[in-house]
Amino acid sequence: MKPLQPFLAAVLLSSVTLAMTTHAGIIYSSLPSGGNIPDGKPTGWSTTATASGYLPTISDVTVPLNISGGYNGDLYAYLSYGGVLVPLLNRVGTGTGSPSNPTYYFGFSTSGYGNITLDDSATANGSIHNVASPVSGQSYQPDGGTLASFDGLNPNGTWTIFFADLSTGGGQSQVTSWSLNITAVPEPVSTALAIFGGVAVCVVAARSRPVRERVKRWHAAANRWIDAV
Repeated sequence: MKPLQPFLAAVLLSSVTLAMTTHAGIIYSSLPSGGNIPDGKPTGWSTTATASGYLPTISDVTVPLNISGGYNGDLYAYLSYGGVLVPLLNRVGTGTGSPSNPTYYFGFSTSGYGNITLDDSATANGSIHNVASPVSGQSYQPDGGTLASFDGLNPNGTWTIFFADLSTGGGQSQVTSWSLNITAVPEPVSTALAIFGGVAVCVVAARSRPVRERVKRWHAAANRWIDAV
């Protein structure tokens, strides 16, 4: 039966590969009221994006966004879905540096975030909380939350993002754009069934006389070639 091992391994591997197929895409949101975040009002501003047609299990989420105007250190933001709330911004700059520096209490007075992406895996740049002037096109980790909290949920539904300016002064911030980049995979049970199916195929093949005879011929031919060399 040993000559069948490579054949069985190949079939099983193909089953696992099929089962682990992923589906990724970007969901864009419309911006009601021009995306304006009221200055100094904790009631804030929110909007939604609806995902549909995805595989049923989230494996990764990132949040591209572009914010202009106002003070970065005034803003608080979160992403909410399926009963899970993940902080994205939490008055960046507060609590960093020396208490003798005004930013320690009020956050950074820089304005705007440019086109950045909030991503758990952005370890090189670290948390957005410590970045006074984010660089457009770069990725940063969320401020005080982890997007992995959404892993395992079904992505198909309505997502909500919320922004609030928690300190008067500095002018009005505006959300120019935001979106969701979602990667989803099959349900774990589907993966298990696919692997089981691959094993079943292997067992059937192993019991098939034509397959065994063909593998024997391949093995004999390989041995003759080796002897000839």
